[in-house]
Amino acid sequence: MSEPATGGRAGRWAMILLVGLGVAALAFAIGRFSTFGSAATTLTPTTTSAEAGFSRDMQVHHAQAIAMAMEIYRKTDDEELRVLSYDIATGQAGQRGEMYDWLVQWGLPQAGGPMMAWMAGTDAGHDHGVPDSEPMSDAEAFEAMGMASDDELAALAAADGVEADCLLLELMIRHHEGAIPMADAVIELGSEPRVLAVAGSIRTGQSAEIEAMQSMQQRLGCGG
Repeated sequence: MSEPATGGRAGRWAMILLVGLGVAALAFAIGRFSTFGSAATTLTPTTTSAEAGFSRDMQVHHAQAIAMAMEIYRKTDDEELRVLSYDIATGQAGQRGEMYDWLVQWGLPQAGGPMMAWMAGTDAGHDHGVPDSEPMSDAEAFEAMGMASDDELAALAAADGVEADCLLLELMIRHHEGAIPMADAVIELGSEPRVLAVAGSIRTGQSAEIEAMQSMQQRLGCGG
């Protein structure tokens, strides 16, 4: 007799989570050692570099994803979504901490310059509506990055049950879709090996998570 569908999905996601966390930990350790080992041969990114802009903007982006994921982790009854939300929160928290550390190592401030201005002139920037000259306002940048509004976050906090699950999936898919062009842009413009590696993992991992969340939307009967 086959095991119940929910248990199978939860078990599958638990296995993916364990493997993902192990890979993330190993990648972080390798990145730390490679950063020190290559310091003498790699140019340190400047405050106007794509690497610095990516590190700053992605920290802001990740912070909201972590908050949304932990909100649904706290109250969802769906085991598959609970595992995925934990995976998103822990994975992005680790990446956010590493990005903070990059800026410290480079001797750069954690904030600086208009958001997304570093993407100007790239294909990903154009797709996101980033102008080549006049910088975007923070509100315009947040919208382009797929960030949830204050009203949407309040609605997520107030919702429960399947309504909350479906709203989280809607917001997080849009959020992930906003992150992938940022990863594409730093890969196009940057040269620091560890930044490029993390950007590649963001692009691959979040693309896979989008597919998983779309599948959950179908299973839960989410509208829209």
